[in-house]
Amino acid sequence: MGRPYSLDLRERVVSAVRCGMSRREAAARFSVGISSAIRWTKRERETGSPAAFAMGGKRPFSLAMERPWVLARLEAKPDITLRALLSELRERGVEVSYFAVWNIVHRAGKSFKKKPARRRTGSPGCGPQARVLEAAST
Repeated sequence: MGRPYSLDLRERVVSAVRCGMSRREAAARFSVGISSAIRWTKRERETGSPAAFAMGGKRPFSLAMERPWVLARLEAKPDITLRALLSELRERGVEVSYFAVWNIVHRAGKSFKKKPARRRTGSPGCGPQARVLEAAST
């Protein structure tokens, strides 16, 4: 999405229309679209200024109201999966996505890490078992 035209240009187009020029003539003179000139004069008439409306902004999270419950649930059961949290939220009547649950957990700095003792077996040449084998063979 592009940037809005400058307020200076908008005011010049609206001023030209106020001084008797048609919207089409003002659009041609200032090299803007006819529909832009029409919208700017309409906006100036309705709001008092041809300024552009605000763009962008931040949307609130859909789980913002459930954040305390999610964090309390993580404190009660730290090894709960995000999918389990998602299903519990759905049981509570909250319809959200997996990403929304992940986002709340991630922003709270909570994450479930597997313990080193639960690692999958690797090749015998790496890890603490390899060091034990090396020490026994020497």
